[in-house]
Amino acid sequence: MNLLAFDSSTETLSLGLAWDAADGPRLRTCEGEGGRESSASLIPALMDLLAQAGLRLADLQALVVGRGPGAFTGLRTACAVAQGLAWGADKPVLPLETLMAVAEDARQRHGADRVVAALDARMDEVYAAAYRHDGRRWHREGPVTLGAPQALVLPAGFVLAGNVQAYADRLAAAALVALPTAAALLRLAPAAWADGEAVSPEQVQPLYVRDKVAQTTAEREAARQAAALRQEPGA
Repeated sequence: MNLLAFDSSTETLSLGLAWDAADGPRLRTCEGEGGRESSASLIPALMDLLAQAGLRLADLQALVVGRGPGAFTGLRTACAVAQGLAWGADKPVLPLETLMAVAEDARQRHGADRVVAALDARMDEVYAAAYRHDGRRWHREGPVTLGAPQALVLPAGFVLAGNVQAYADRLAAAALVALPTAAALLRLAPAAWADGEAVSPEQVQPLYVRDKVAQTTAEREAARQAAALRQEPGA
């Protein structure tokens, strides 16, 4: 299969292209600055990746995108780009969970097949979900959660993996380094494709777990006043 994959859910923008060349399957990946910065660089980087392989969007079977959870701006950018490119080229999209890609990266790097995947959600919180590999593909066990690092539960036999090393003093176990890379998405894609998970461009939606990323001015003022009251004598 010829597949173009990208993820901008973290601070790292990850791009990858897998294609069938005359001498066999080929893979090319690259990285850039993710999050807010990816909005300007993502499409040119994808087009350059295709050009390096001598391919066009029309030569792809599908686009593969990390749909979240992760940074709001990065998710919106990735899903919008996937929609636009797929719509214009009349191609389907495989929207895959970023935490599953973390689990796959941990499998590739560390040989783990039972993983609690975690990503830094900022605001002193982490996104997390448990995944088990059955020898063919990953299965999520339970919901995707958002909470304090110390609230993470590590089931027996599972390892923790992700980009949450900054919270090491509050985690239940040391976290293996793993990221939602485009290479991981491309390894996940064939099974997802075979299982009929490809969707039309208009069906691509980010997976949001946190409802809000910022307080309104009124909420900040209310919080400030509440904090001031707590500091008053007798409060």
